[in-house]
Amino acid sequence: MPDLRKEIINILDGKLLTPHFQPIVSLTHKKILGYEALIRGPSNSPLHSPFNLFTTAERFNLSTKLEFLCREITIQRYADLDIKEKLFINASPLVLLQPEFKKGETLRLLDQYGVNPRSVVIELTEHKPADNYEIMRASAKHYRGMGFEIALDDLGAGYSGLRLWAELLPEYVKIDKHFVHSLHNDPIKLNFVRSIQSMAVSLNCSVIAEGIETQEEFKAIEKIGITNAQGYYFARPTAVPVKEIDKALFAIEQDTDCKSAPFNNATTAVQIIRDITPISAKTTISDVMNLFHHNSELTILPLVDDNIASGIIFRDKFLTKLFSSRYGIDLHGKNPIKMFIENTPLCIDKNMPIDLVSKQLTSLMTNDPAFIITHNGEYMGVGTLLDLLAEFTRQQIDNAKHANPLTLLPGSVPINNQINQLLANKIPFGFGYFDLDNFKPFNDVYSYDAGDAIIKAVANTLIQYIPAESGRVGHIGGDDFIVIFTCDDWLTRCKNILKAFESTVPSHYSDKDINAGGIHTENRAGEKCFFPLISLSVGLVDPVSTSQCQSHVDIADLASEAKKMAKKIPGNSLFINQRMAAKNSGNFQSFTHSATKLHIVN
Repeated sequence: MPDLRKEIINILDGKLLTPHFQPIVSLTHKKILGYEALIRGPSNSPLHSPFNLFTTAERFNLSTKLEFLCREITIQRYADLDIKEKLFINASPLVLLQPEFKKGETLRLLDQYGVNPRSVVIELTEHKPADNYEIMRASAKHYRGMGFEIALDDLGAGYSGLRLWAELLPEYVKIDKHFVHSLHNDPIKLNFVRSIQSMAVSLNCSVIAEGIETQEEFKAIEKIGITNAQGYYFARPTAVPVKEIDKALFAIEQDTDCKSAPFNNATTAVQIIRDITPISAKTTISDVMNLFHHNSELTILPLVDDNIASGIIFRDKFLTKLFSSRYGIDLHGKNPIKMFIENTPLCIDKNMPIDLVSKQLTSLMTNDPAFIITHNGEYMGVGTLLDLLAEFTRQQIDNAKHANPLTLLPGSVPINNQINQLLANKIPFGFGYFDLDNFKPFNDVYSYDAGDAIIKAVANTLIQYIPAESGRVGHIGGDDFIVIFTCDDWLTRCKNILKAFESTVPSHYSDKDINAGGIHTENRAGEKCFFPLISLSVGLVDPVSTSQCQSHVDIADLASEAKKMAKKIPGNSLFINQRMAAKNSGNFQSFTHSATKLHIVN
């Protein structure tokens, strides 16, 4: 068993510590705000991990010596790396009470290595119960007196975090990672974090969410409006810190929405953009007041620096706060307007469909009358709820004009527009033409109401197996349906549709006709004929073939060819037209469906 006392003394005497730096990311500006310094012992030592290292130091009354050594090594390395962003250093308040504590030592180190104290943030942690708050208050006062900013670490993990927050009024508060882990699936955690963000706004404090490890956690944190984050999702602690965060990490949800945009709607956020000249978040409150005073029509001011929006100032809210007891022009006129920012503004990519914009605004339950419209994450302009509502209403009316009155599914016009948009954006998709067999004889014998019921059954089956995230279903008239497939398993879905429809058909016939396998009635020439039970024929065009088409007209031609071939096959069947993909090589695939299995027909 190793002698831990000897081990910790050897580490301290030999300065055998290595600082690692983990970035703290500004979600508002989509770049690194600063780095938290984390200490590691020698890799071959039982005290390599920070927990073992600091626990052992405390056990042998060496905590103060260890903390000062950590600080010295960290500041030296920070200076050597010439890091421009803020440095977050952990500090234990109890160290101030130790006899060997040296006042002013941190400032001496900063001066020695040429580091500006204003670039340092001291993270205070309180994990032990206490009857009073004198130690924490003394710590905050001590470090603030040196020009440092203060962060309250691990909020929610200590014994009296909320009271400390209210008394210390730190510049930053870090939410303990327990409340971040899987918060997107935990309503209690979501409400807790929302409350923290709300309190932070009222206390003019920035929140840092620690321990973000997944896309889902990041998305949840961003939607709540938290402005800073830290965790493995962005980067792990390293001896040589990363200098930039991959921009794609900030745009996951945006990219997903924009990729699915052509499948949902042809009208995007760019149609409602307002070109409003932004101002810097550093603009003084008195200057903003003058802008509003000299332009009575100005109601919205976006705050933008380096092409990144950090907030929106609304005229009415601004004036209300300015002339309230808390904000006065005489008292705060020279302060930057950023102190009025309550939440990170909702940013919408210009290519996001109008219906998805509406859905996102509804899910966030935002009361703000405007939002930012961006391109590749950079400011383009502003969108307002009024403009969004007007465009959404116009679009709904336009869609209603082209909807089938029986099924209310979109007709050929909106479907063709979406096909052309998919082709223009080079997004792969499959296409299907669904047509009923033996429909007219059934309609003649069982009445138009029965025929309408069969058509509705087809529509319901298609919608069931092709939800919005997998494609778009259209009804182009009579018993003809078309489908845009935006999913990879389009063929499997079609096979399932044939099975489901076949099981539905008997409910629309009499027992006599079911037993007979069909009906006897006149054909178009007036001759008595036997017609089998209604079935579904599907002509399909695969994504490779659609990608080689120029417009919806080319795709319609291919689908019609495939549908004609499918209708030559008895029963529920599908036929895949790969003429474009095979370059006229005759590569076709057809399938028929029986009650027990699918057959490939060569």
